[in-house]
Amino acid sequence: MGVPRDLVIDLHTHSNASDGTDSPAGLVAAAAAAGVDVVALTDHDTTAGWAEAGAAARRLGVVLVPGTEFSARSNGISVHLLSYLHDPAHQALVLQNAEVQAARTERARHMVDRLSRDYAITWEDVLAQTEPGTTIGRPHIADALVALGYLTDRSAAFTSILRPGTPYYVPHVAPDGIEVIRAVRDAGGVPVFAHPGADGRGRVVPDTVIEEMADAGLVGLEVRHRDNSQAQQVRLAEIARSLGLIMTGSSDYHGTGKPNRLAENTTHPDVFAQIEELGRSEVIRQ
Repeated sequence: MGVPRDLVIDLHTHSNASDGTDSPAGLVAAAAAAGVDVVALTDHDTTAGWAEAGAAARRLGVVLVPGTEFSARSNGISVHLLSYLHDPAHQALVLQNAEVQAARTERARHMVDRLSRDYAITWEDVLAQTEPGTTIGRPHIADALVALGYLTDRSAAFTSILRPGTPYYVPHVAPDGIEVIRAVRDAGGVPVFAHPGADGRGRVVPDTVIEEMADAGLVGLEVRHRDNSQAQQVRLAEIARSLGLIMTGSSDYHGTGKPNRLAENTTHPDVFAQIEELGRSEVIRQ
C-alpha cells in the first residue's frame, strides 16, 4: 500500500504510562488536534498505554504506531532505543521491562531518601504525581518538587537538584544496548536509536558504537530531534548514510512535562513505510 506524501508523522511521544502528562487517549487526541496523521506512542520500558491509545486512534482517525523507548547503556553511557511494532508479549522484552521498571523504582526511592534530608519530600509525594502502573522515574520526583513549591518546573529540576553530580542523583541500572537491539529484532520490532547526538544530556556514544549497533540489527537513527545540535545532526546523517540506516525526526513530546511540541520534527512518509514493512505487529488504523 502506498503512503501519501503529505502525511505528518511523529514517531516519539510519551503518555502518563511513563513520564508524559497526557493519558494515552489524551495524547492521541492532542496529536489529532495538532494535525498529526501518524503518531508513535513510545513510553519508557512499558506497553501499558497501547490499548487505550489504539482505541482513541480508531475513534479519531489517527494512525497509531505502537512502540516503546527502552533504557540501555553502552560503555557506561546511557542510551535510549525506540522500538516500533514489536510483539508486546515477547518473553525477553517483558522480562526486561519488568527488571528495568523495578530498577527505576528502587533508584527513585533512593533519590527521594537522599532528597528528604534537605527537602520535605516523601515517597507518597512522588506517587501522587503518577497513575497506577506508571513507570516511575526522575520526572515524577521533579513533579513532586514542583508541587511542593521548591522548583518552577521539570526543566529547572533537571538542571539543578536532579542533575548528575549532585548529592541526590543516583545512576540507573539498564541492560546493554546491543542486547536490547537483538531482543527487539527477535521480537519483530524495528529499533531506532533515540536522540543519539544529545550531548547536552551528557556523553554521546562514538561512531564505532553506532557501527556495532548496526551490526547487531539497529535499523535507524533519530536524527531530527531538538536535543541533537545542528552539528550532531550533520554527523548522524553521515553515519546513517554510510551504514544504510533510516533517519527519523520526532518531537519526544511529554505533554506539559517538557517544552517539546508535537510534530516539531517529523519523519518522511517513505521512512514510515519502511518501518511498517519491517515490523511484526501492525499499525492501528481507523
